[in-house]
Amino acid sequence: MIESGTHEPDADPAAWHLPDGTALRYERPAPSLRSLIADYVVLDSDPAVFKGPSSWLLPGSPKLWVALTPDVRIKTRSRPISELGAAVLIGPSSITMPTESRGGVSIVIEPTPRGWARLFDVSAASLRDRIVPLDQHLRAGWTAEMLARLHACDRGADVKSVLDAFFIERLPSPTEHEDGIARIEQLIVDEAGSGDILGWAARADIGSPRTLARMCESYFGFGPKLLQRRHRFLRVFAAMLIAPEPVDFRIVPPGYHDVPHFLRDARHFLGMTARQFLAMPMLYLRAALRARTAVLGTPLPLLDAPEPPA
Repeated sequence: MIESGTHEPDADPAAWHLPDGTALRYERPAPSLRSLIADYVVLDSDPAVFKGPSSWLLPGSPKLWVALTPDVRIKTRSRPISELGAAVLIGPSSITMPTESRGGVSIVIEPTPRGWARLFDVSAASLRDRIVPLDQHLRAGWTAEMLARLHACDRGADVKSVLDAFFIERLPSPTEHEDGIARIEQLIVDEAGSGDILGWAARADIGSPRTLARMCESYFGFGPKLLQRRHRFLRVFAAMLIAPEPVDFRIVPPGYHDVPHFLRDARHFLGMTARQFLAMPMLYLRAALRARTAVLGTPLPLLDAPEPPA
């Protein structure tokens, strides 16, 4: 297996409490890429040691998922388990997705909304809660070249430099909407619990609410109201997942009017109650959330403070 860790200083993988037979790396992209790509993740497991249970993908940012070994599987609520191809695009999501792995290395690249604008010519809304072959939407030849470079590296510590070079060489110039997308990113973080959507267009200096809605759909995958709800919920729920003590559901979470308000969001985004989800072991997911928090400051990319424009 690969060696768990990161190129970031002062991170101790022992504190992540990974299950036996698993490995994990989180890497911060090069400075010129950080407004466009939130992180690189390298996942590995030894099927002779780690036999589950299966894990989950939480709702959130789109992902370029490269399986360097073939037996990694994901399913959505509407589809049975299906094998991933060598490289897939997981669209922006508002639902949990159960995953299965029987060993081997996978590499995940998580673009920001500004990164989506540069990488893809398709609306993010058209791929929300979907999984499609990456080469259907990435520029011609890019997927094959990325796979070749990743297969040729050590699949561990070298991954960051390989992907940094790949994207620095290829990413096109900023789109005309990039500054507006950055302002929307900041609004989502700042106002996740405010409930005030109507003034977003003015505060983001976007123009009309219709233009705001169109930009949210195109680059974030969802309208502003759902983006706000998703951010508010995941900010609370990710903290619950890695909390050392059991969750007291009598306490109103930050940003919510009351406990039933939170529980309705939980049912929507998780497809089950919050109590049911938290009762599952999910050792690898919890370790990954702890690791990302230690390395990058937050457990999920969409909770990051937006980077200044590249």
